[in-house]
Amino acid sequence: MSDMSEVRGVAEPSVKASFWRSFGPGLVWAGSAIGISHLVQTTRAGASVGLGLSGVILLALLFKYPFFEYGPRYASATGLSLIEGYRKIGRWALWLYLGIVFIIALITQAAIVLFTAFLLVYSLGIEWSTTVAGGFLYGLCGWLLWVGRYRALDLAIKVMLVTLAVCTLFAAFVVLPEVDFTTFSLGWPAAGTVSFGFLLALMGWMPSDIAASVYNSLWTLAKDRTTGVRATVGIARLDFMVAYAGTGILVLAFLLLGTGVMYGSGVTFSPDGPTFVTQLVELYTASIGDWIRPVILLLALITMFSTTFTVLDAFPRVIDRGIALVRLDDPEATRNRAPGRTYWVAFLVLGVGLLFVLAFFQGTLTTMVDLATGLAFLTGPVLGYLNLRAVTGPEMPEEAKPGPAMRIFSYVGLILLGAIALAFVASEVLNVL
Repeated sequence: MSDMSEVRGVAEPSVKASFWRSFGPGLVWAGSAIGISHLVQTTRAGASVGLGLSGVILLALLFKYPFFEYGPRYASATGLSLIEGYRKIGRWALWLYLGIVFIIALITQAAIVLFTAFLLVYSLGIEWSTTVAGGFLYGLCGWLLWVGRYRALDLAIKVMLVTLAVCTLFAAFVVLPEVDFTTFSLGWPAAGTVSFGFLLALMGWMPSDIAASVYNSLWTLAKDRTTGVRATVGIARLDFMVAYAGTGILVLAFLLLGTGVMYGSGVTFSPDGPTFVTQLVELYTASIGDWIRPVILLLALITMFSTTFTVLDAFPRVIDRGIALVRLDDPEATRNRAPGRTYWVAFLVLGVGLLFVLAFFQGTLTTMVDLATGLAFLTGPVLGYLNLRAVTGPEMPEEAKPGPAMRIFSYVGLILLGAIALAFVASEVLNVL
């Protein structure tokens, strides 16, 4: 018989069937990425300079791509997450990543949940405080994860992202005639156009911080446990590329939203995320009509809830795997490990900390978000280098390693991102002096 699957007496699934069976981890990653970076930062870019930051956004999307893709590539090729990959590089690499996670976990969760809680209260017109709304969101996500585990996350994100894509593309289409395309630029903005700090924040979370590549590797392994079959490297990469392309298209849509409705409006836009979104909604309503208001509110709420849901799962999942690996100190010992008790302990501890921050430190969250985004960009080149080291390590099959062109592109990206980070640090030092 010519077909090897027939020789074994077992029908092999087609490539199409294999793809749909393993489809999902990339979308879960996209759900974590499409949040503040899209709804606030990209829309603010359009509101401030129209399409003038298109080149900066494209630069971030292109040169950060390999370091995100290395997450599912490594997981599908080795059956290990990037956390194990860091440990194989050395203990220092593992501790470096965990240190970054412990610094940004609570800050990032608090900022995202506060934003989502505000949108929930604003959209539904309810009288809850943002602390109560944040507690409700945290409890709802925890219940869904407890009942459904990864399956619930996978299914919910697919439904939300389809709805989000429809709403976003529809809104962008409606506002398209108002877009000033003469502002389009692929170059670096001239000095004084926007602050260096805003550029850093925009690129730091565009489409997400490189630390999130680890989440994707863990979600890839979780999907494999759910289906009972490890996805091939080709299928895992295709799953991620589809999600990444969709993320890029939605970035463009949000940039069009900000340009079409807000650019040149004469309104002074608030740097505070929730206030900025209310301005976006009101300007949309004034420009298009009251009928568009539910669409924009649904778009904003789904954008932030999908991010909340994925991020609330991601940090406990990383902490659970990281602590297990530190305790066992053997990357092979945590292979195929499902999240255990540590996951739920981390989930509860972060939840208590989040409620404390929402109750007493809401006024400083904008500063903390700026710190988190700045840290994300400054640590991006380091974590990108670790990802490149991991996918070229001896545990990777030769055929699964990135080719020469991809490696060169990765090094160019590291140099570029590193140069921008150093330029920012130098500018901050000069400002202090």
